[in-house]
This record gives sequence, C-alpha cells and structure tokens, in this order.
Amino acid sequence: MADAAVLEPLIDLRGAGTSLTPQRAKLLHALDAHGSISAAARAVGMSYKGAWDAIAALNVFVGEPLVSAETGGSGGGGARLTEMGRRVLAFHQALTALQQRLLAGQGESASAGNLDQLLKRLGNLMLRTSARNQYEGTVQAIQRGAVNSEVILDLDGGDRLVAIITNRSVDDLGLREGGSAIALVKSSFVVLGEPGVRTSARNALAGTVLSCQEGAVNAEVELQLGGGRRMVATVTNESVKELGIHAGMPMLALIKSSHVILAVAV
Repeated sequence: MADAAVLEPLIDLRGAGTSLTPQRAKLLHALDAHGSISAAARAVGMSYKGAWDAIAALNVFVGEPLVSAETGGSGGGGARLTEMGRRVLAFHQALTALQQRLLAGQGESASAGNLDQLLKRLGNLMLRTSARNQYEGTVQAIQRGAVNSEVILDLDGGDRLVAIITNRSVDDLGLREGGSAIALVKSSFVVLGEPGVRTSARNALAGTVLSCQEGAVNAEVELQLGGGRRMVATVTNESVKELGIHAGMPMLALIKSSHVILAVAV
C-alpha cells in the first residue's frame, strides 16, 4: 500500500517581480539580528553575493526598500531593516506562526489523509467574534466534575489557558484531548498585575506592555505574550496611574477560568 501523500506548505509572499521566500525571510531576520550582510549570509548559509542579490530584489518588493545597506570592505557591508522591512518580515512571521498553529498536533508534516482536521483548525482560526482576545490552541486536558469541567488549552510557546465550562458545553462543542478550540477573552475580563503578585486567578500570563492608550475613563493596554501572541486589557485610567503602566513594562495578565469562553468551528 502506497504511503500517504505528505503536505509541506511554505509561506511565499509575492511582490513586484519577486517573492519573499522562507529563506529570504531568514536572511532578513539575520540582518536584523547581526546588522551585517556578511554575518547574516553566513548565518543562513548563503553566499555574500547571493545575499546582496536577494536584498536588491527585496528592495523593490513593495515599492520601497526593506533593507538599508552600506557597502563595506573585506568584512562586508553594514545593513539594517527599514520600518517597512520590519513590517513585512513581521507579516511573514505571523503567517508562518499561523501555519504552524494550524499544523500543530499533526506531527512533523501533514498528510492528505487528515485534511478534514486541518480544515477544522483553519475554521477555528477564521472564527469572527466581538471578543478582543482570541487564541487558537490544542486541548491538553479535560477534567470532568459533577456539573462543570476544567479544560486546559495549550497555546504553544509555553502559555496555556484554563477554562471552566459546563459538562454539557464540553459535549455540545465536541471537545476532546488533542482537538483544537478557540479561547475567547473579553478585554474587560483581563486584570493586570505586577510580576510576583499573588492571586486566586487560574490564568496568569506573563507579558510586556506594548502600548497604553488612555481614554476619557478607561485605558486600553496591549501586552506582548509568549509565542508572538498579544492580549488587550481594558482598565481604568486610575489603575494605569497606580500601577505606573508604560511601554516596555513587564506585567501579568490575570484571567479567571470562568471568564474564558471556548468555541469551535462548525
């Protein structure tokens, strides 16, 4: 019997007469880390000329340069990503992370035989709701009680969310260990605290403040979590002042397990 066909999709962004392939994305990432074309080329296994050619092609990718480079001597030239370069690279990385989340739990590669499961996971990722925070993950464990169940959702990257829902909801959603689901958390349900704070909340996700926008009464605080995810919290302006919240500050996002809503694609 022939082996099942193996599917190994790659993210390849097409631009003006060229494309941002996974290899070129690695080159941009290495450039951002090393600030040197020659060092970046070595890091990704490309020749110096190959790296220069790739940069020249990518600098017309979206109509403006992705890399600002200076010709160097024998040690190679210096280089840095432009703001557009960082945005395009972040977009490619986000798509790659989305792909990895879609294929999570399918082994090293996906086969044509499990396309139904992949399509269900894709449906989860495309779910539209009013909740500001949505996280696709894999059900790690389900512990049933007399009325309610504790469901642990693995978000990859070391983070997880615990939800308390009714046993009927578990059955209606068809939740099972190893299956996929979406966790929904309203921004008003997210409480912010300083690292090390003691709390009864089952969910305490560590992150770094990306931005804090104050309104007339409340503020919207965005955190960068592990695995590239972000979380938005709505808190009072008074809380922002009391905690001294500012960009770059480490914070904990605290969420009661009863405030985590689970959903699946139908």
